[in-house]
Amino acid sequence: MGSSKLGKAASLDTLINECIHIFDDRGELQANLLPRSLLLMHRWYITSSELAGKLLTMYRDCTGDSCQRTRLKICYLMRYWIVTFPAEFNLDFGLIRITEEFRGVAAQLGCDEHFKLLDISTIPSYDWMRKLTQRKKQAKKGKASLLFDHLEPMELAEHLTFLEFKSIRRISFTDYQSYVIHGCLVDNPTLERSIALFNGVSQWVQLMVLSKLTPQTRAEVITKYIYVSQKLLQLHNFNTLMAVVGGLSHSSISRLKDTHTYLAPEVVKTWSEMTELVSSNNNYSCYRKAFSEGQGFKIPILGVHLKDLIAVHVVFPDWVCDSKKMNLVKMHQLYITFNELVSLQSAVAQVEPNMDLIYLLTLSLDLYYTEDEIYELSLLREPRNSKLLPTSPMTPNKLLVPLDWASGVTTKPDPCVVNKHIRKVVDSVFRNYDYDHDGYISHEDFESIAANFPFLDSFCVLDKDQDGLISKDEMIAYFLRANPLLQCKMGPGFIHCFQEMTYLKPTFCEHCAGFVCILRVSYCTFYVSLILLKAIKI
Repeated sequence: MGSSKLGKAASLDTLINECIHIFDDRGELQANLLPRSLLLMHRWYITSSELAGKLLTMYRDCTGDSCQRTRLKICYLMRYWIVTFPAEFNLDFGLIRITEEFRGVAAQLGCDEHFKLLDISTIPSYDWMRKLTQRKKQAKKGKASLLFDHLEPMELAEHLTFLEFKSIRRISFTDYQSYVIHGCLVDNPTLERSIALFNGVSQWVQLMVLSKLTPQTRAEVITKYIYVSQKLLQLHNFNTLMAVVGGLSHSSISRLKDTHTYLAPEVVKTWSEMTELVSSNNNYSCYRKAFSEGQGFKIPILGVHLKDLIAVHVVFPDWVCDSKKMNLVKMHQLYITFNELVSLQSAVAQVEPNMDLIYLLTLSLDLYYTEDEIYELSLLREPRNSKLLPTSPMTPNKLLVPLDWASGVTTKPDPCVVNKHIRKVVDSVFRNYDYDHDGYISHEDFESIAANFPFLDSFCVLDKDQDGLISKDEMIAYFLRANPLLQCKMGPGFIHCFQEMTYLKPTFCEHCAGFVCILRVSYCTFYVSLILLKAIKI
């Protein structure tokens, strides 16, 4: 990593001095990684403002015959920091303030070259790291299908990769550091949202499979997502690949013996390759090999690398023998992993997304069901059989289980954000399926749209005024009413208070708009049966 003179430990001041004098008189670095390591890892020990303050003090207080040369090298190090990690100089207001103060001192000393090296005015805004990319105008006019069933595996993989990339690149060094040190997601909403997306994809895959009524159609969905995982590998998106494989490996899917009999041999072979790639065998050796060999854009399996960081943090102390010397062995080990994770912030996604599909995916991934509810639905699809059934070809030698860091984290986006996506999804649906532009969706078109939302209520539930058409307001009202954030969650688990009534015609619940099929119910409070709800809704 750096000079052999440093050994296994060094004080922060010694490390800073070493980094300064690594630069030659022209500002060349000659492939030494020590400055990059310090500028990335210093936040493990001190803030960026404190590091910049130390450099400013050294610059201001410099004396002696070689003072001017040392000052120039300090500015070279600052310039290298600005060029290598520009986002810090756009987002960290304390660092920005000290850099401007630094420039002021250089101006007072009449060092024009130093003044120019410290210029941060040309750094672009990094607000885009927190926002969705704007959709580019299409050269050709045409209707983009909003049906997941109609999307090619690569197209679906690309849009999942876009969502993954936008989520994971927002995670900062301090977010990772907080999780490694505290071992939890408290006060870490950015990392929590990324993990929730991982779990959302895994659960969504299960729901898409279980939404189909016959073994053959379920097998077709499984086949599609196996090929999606293959395309995710081609895109070097290992994190979503793990989520998809985890969803298909879940017990609610792996137990579907009848369904798996419809899988073609070549599909089973591909599935075996994908599960082997992300298996935990030999500390994820297959994944690590594939990830290290990947060139260019790549998204790591976040949980694996977080476990690596925790292992290093537990084994090595930050400081050596209670002294003020930093443990350089630990710093280097942490740097290897942090460098992979943080590099995504400056990467460019190789995906041109259709934003209508992005809005639809975002909303679909927000629909949450518990593990028990999904398993009950699996039992509804294929009940337990007392006869011994052959092992499913989809069952890996060792079932994939969610990584510890990912389990138990559910989607918790801001209600305002969810409402925004709901309105954008509805706009997209009407833009693509309201062919005569009269502001209504017909029953036939609705049946196609509903395929994207497993267990969506029937047409007549959304058609609140029962005129045979669904207006934009009716669709928005339905999603807002059914949204899990605003009404606990959609479907099962919603508590109802029923009073005994007799209805002479089909009736819908005034609370959730679901179809009431039990004509006589005694007054009580109870949880609606999952099997009953699913049977009604599908």
